[in-house]
Amino acid sequence: MKAVKMIFKNIPQVKICGLTSVETAIQCVELGADAIGCVFYPKSPRNITDAQAKEICAALPPDVVSVGVFVNETFEFIMGKVEHCGLKAVQLHGVEPPEFVSRLHNENLIVIKGLYIEGNPSTEQASQFKDASAFLIECGRGKLPGGNAKAWNWRLAGGLKTDYPMILAGGLTPDNVCHAIAAALPDAVDVSSGVESAPGQKDMVKAAAFMDAVSRCEMKQKPKRIF
Repeated sequence: MKAVKMIFKNIPQVKICGLTSVETAIQCVELGADAIGCVFYPKSPRNITDAQAKEICAALPPDVVSVGVFVNETFEFIMGKVEHCGLKAVQLHGVEPPEFVSRLHNENLIVIKGLYIEGNPSTEQASQFKDASAFLIECGRGKLPGGNAKAWNWRLAGGLKTDYPMILAGGLTPDNVCHAIAAALPDAVDVSSGVESAPGQKDMVKAAAFMDAVSRCEMKQKPKRIF
């Protein structure tokens, strides 16, 4: 059963990304995760097959959002995964243009656009993506799209001037997530390697510690709901 403590406090929602098995996805949900991420990027060590993703999505309760993570894929490719696997949201980590985001938005999907403090597209381009459901903010220094397990100056994300919800990612762990939340005041946090024992292998002790840490990071303002 989903942890009620994550609902009634002014704390960010939590997306746990890079799941590779049904068992760990269910365990993350039981810990209180609001969204589960499935990676469709061949260069990622967390890349999974359609069959794995479909099984994970089918196992999630209705109030948990399944998110497909993509990098510079075609509209047809993404929609094929959405329809086959039952995804409720898509997360775009490449240089997808605003029109592409709008097209996916028109499919009644939650569309999360990745923006970077030190990469492309930058946070300065946020206003161009008028149909994004939320922005996921990372530093952008690593070799691969995503956080690359590197902590950074999260306070820079807090300076993003937009009415859209903001998801904070990049180098988050049970030990630093409260500091990151206090610095950036995000509406949600996204974690992957910070709760793993190896790439793609979620460590439930770390995941539980992460969820517990977030539950204690209450903010003064009410976060915007994304998932």
